[in-house]
Amino acid sequence: MEHLTDRLQAAAVLLDRLAWGGGTIGLLALCGLVFSVATGFFQVRGARRWLAATLGSLFQKKQRGQGPSAFQSACTALAATLGTGNIAGVATALVAGGPGALFWMWVSALLGTMTAFAENVLAGLYRGRNSRGEAVGGAMYYIEQGLHCRPLALVFSFFCLLGSLGMGNMAQANSIAAGLEDSFGLAPAATGIAAAALVAVTIAGGMGRVGRVTEKLVPFMALAYTCGAAAILAANFSRLPAVLALVLREAFSLKAGLGGAAGYGVAAALSVGVARGVSSNEAGLGSSVMANSAAGGEPVEQGMWGIFEVAVDTLFMCVLTGLAILCSGAYDINLYAAARAQGTVEALPNGAALTANAFRAVFGEEGGVFVAVSLALFAFSTLLGWSCYGAQAAAYLWGERAAGLYKGVFVAFVLLGCVAKLELVWQLSDAFNGFMALPNLAALLWLSPRVIREFRRRQAPLPVKKHADIRYITGKKHLKTGKEHDIL
Repeated sequence: MEHLTDRLQAAAVLLDRLAWGGGTIGLLALCGLVFSVATGFFQVRGARRWLAATLGSLFQKKQRGQGPSAFQSACTALAATLGTGNIAGVATALVAGGPGALFWMWVSALLGTMTAFAENVLAGLYRGRNSRGEAVGGAMYYIEQGLHCRPLALVFSFFCLLGSLGMGNMAQANSIAAGLEDSFGLAPAATGIAAAALVAVTIAGGMGRVGRVTEKLVPFMALAYTCGAAAILAANFSRLPAVLALVLREAFSLKAGLGGAAGYGVAAALSVGVARGVSSNEAGLGSSVMANSAAGGEPVEQGMWGIFEVAVDTLFMCVLTGLAILCSGAYDINLYAAARAQGTVEALPNGAALTANAFRAVFGEEGGVFVAVSLALFAFSTLLGWSCYGAQAAAYLWGERAAGLYKGVFVAFVLLGCVAKLELVWQLSDAFNGFMALPNLAALLWLSPRVIREFRRRQAPLPVKKHADIRYITGKKHLKTGKEHDIL
């Protein structure tokens, strides 16, 4: 049995290397660069517009409709991305790639905003409706309808389904159980029963109920965690300039070993930073577009929500966590570099434990409890988001009835994830995500002219304010009167 486990472990490592090799990282960078350049770096130059179309829309009067609102869909997408990667993943990146990894995570996310934009534009252009009249979309739809390659769409859906049960389910459930057991002494089985019950009640109501729950949960947990991390930065504000200088210096350090300030080298910083950034924000995986498609919005406006989601997840939350760890002094760069060179880094705090130490440095033992509760909330929200993705993948593969069966399997896997040892699951799930990204990235590059044409046609205008005689405007045609009407 032990021999079989070793073989499976070796196979998982090989699959992970194949899925996240230089080719995948290169495609991710190429996609982000292509869409950034083609749109004139809209994520930066058009920040006022996409912020107005996303955050600004929250202050407009809500329109009634069958599906969830754009904000609810975005919260569902954020629920899937705001997970253990924002708390544990950033700490792991610092340990594996050094402080410079934080810079490359930021750069990859800056480019990734436009990859997410392109995914959401395509999902808005190629979608349909289910038997209940609800809008459905995702990478499988624009792969099939845009590339005219259903087999590749089936491959994407298959790996999305596996990823939803692994990284999107068991890995998150295990993080909840481990954190609550460590902080409150709760038995993993009890946590599993409670978590499975909460997930079952929520996802039984479909995407609409998930959207209503995440609409309330995501802003609360993001704001609470942000305030905690910001308090750490405020308490150690005098260290911030030195920390920023260290991050920049290590991002371009050409030496590995113990020479210089740390000794990780630019190669480790770059590869780890990019990989952890994508794992957190999912830009390029083609998953989050399934939630945004449910709102049925205009493609370019839907694309702006993609920018917003990546910006919140990585440009803000992940970077904030990294700076909090570095400023608190919980991470000693020379200590970790020496341990890495000697192969003893496993003996040092890593992942959520390292982040908890940063909070303890300011808040005492209560800081560790706060991180455990935050981790549980973040992981639970990820469970809800990925349940929607997996259900859509199952429906695409085998029909809508399969989605109901999938939900039952998903709930069972929540309980299993809380009580199982998941080292092998983590590696396999990471590989499944990589294999899911490959067909999606191929579709994005092939269909890039379509995205760019749509962007230029619309020139990403601000949403039109609703007047007494105007309900919705697309292009220049007034849908109520049929007459031509200039938007701007």
